[in-house]
Amino acid sequence: MYDLQTLTGFDLIIDARSPREFKEDHVPGAINLPVVFDEEYAEVGTTHRTDPMRAYQIGVAYSLKNIARHLELPFFQTSKRATILVYCFRGGKRSKLWTDALETIGYKVERLPRGWKGYRNWVRETLEQVPTKMTFNVLSGPTGCGKTSLLHALRKAGAQMLDLEALASHRGSIIGGIPGHPQPSQKYFDTLLLDEISRFDLAKPIWIESESKKIGQVQLPTSLFEAMHRSRLFVVHTPMSERVAMWHREYPHFAEDPVGLIEKLTYLKPLVGGVTIDRWKELAERREMDALFESIMIDHYDPAYTRSTNKNYGKTGETTAIHLDSLDSDYLAAVAEGLLAKGDQLSAPSLV
Repeated sequence: MYDLQTLTGFDLIIDARSPREFKEDHVPGAINLPVVFDEEYAEVGTTHRTDPMRAYQIGVAYSLKNIARHLELPFFQTSKRATILVYCFRGGKRSKLWTDALETIGYKVERLPRGWKGYRNWVRETLEQVPTKMTFNVLSGPTGCGKTSLLHALRKAGAQMLDLEALASHRGSIIGGIPGHPQPSQKYFDTLLLDEISRFDLAKPIWIESESKKIGQVQLPTSLFEAMHRSRLFVVHTPMSERVAMWHREYPHFAEDPVGLIEKLTYLKPLVGGVTIDRWKELAERREMDALFESIMIDHYDPAYTRSTNKNYGKTGETTAIHLDSLDSDYLAAVAEGLLAKGDQLSAPSLV
């Protein structure tokens, strides 16, 4: 079984797999120095079906050439006796080729037990176990109310905070994609999540935002999702004018292309009705963005969020209301300081 010490204390972590494998998931902090690249890996695999020995010959030839090129990198141009961790898919031939070369030079080298496959299994198992030991303070509230901004204010004030939307590169709704920021794969999201929660003191609460089981195309671990729904709920209330302003800040691309926004929301017609969709289209065509953003929140997101919250948190019995007059950073900093100052007093529902 792995632990965090298995992956720390190294001057360099080398992922010897192909770039395609590395992109899907990799150990935090690792750099990709492939023994064989994607096309080379495919060639070796195809050849192996009919002539395994020839396949290994091709693979070793590519490996020696690629490792030789990698050794020209600045890291290897010093005489420092660095400690290096190497891994491939299962800790086999590819990592052994790297290990043999590095040990011959004089580096201290370790191979990750069972390679990336073993690491991946450890991530999955740990993400099912650790959240059961965590205590959460969950920020709830309708879209645009400033939950994420308050989370970051809490972190600046010294609280432990987990920003799931940042890890997922998504704001958690059908329009939550962030232009220019593709989502990580499910496996790499899990890696990022475990890397983040491993930094927490589990004896202290972690502030988190209420989320659905899926954030865009990635899913939360079941144990984390269930732990959130057993936690204390803090419901954020914010004036509509502030929420509309928040939408302008978070979704500037929709202000530039309001018709594109409505195209993304047309699938909601069975839920909100054709009359509402037509009204959104008219507001978009007239570029009345404040009215459009407000209507989308009131007619869809607010009732949808209320239904979801009642379903998932209806039995918690412990709710604290947080009334925000503004989403200004200085104001949120003061609110965050006030929340943390209350400490144990938050054990009883109150108004902030």
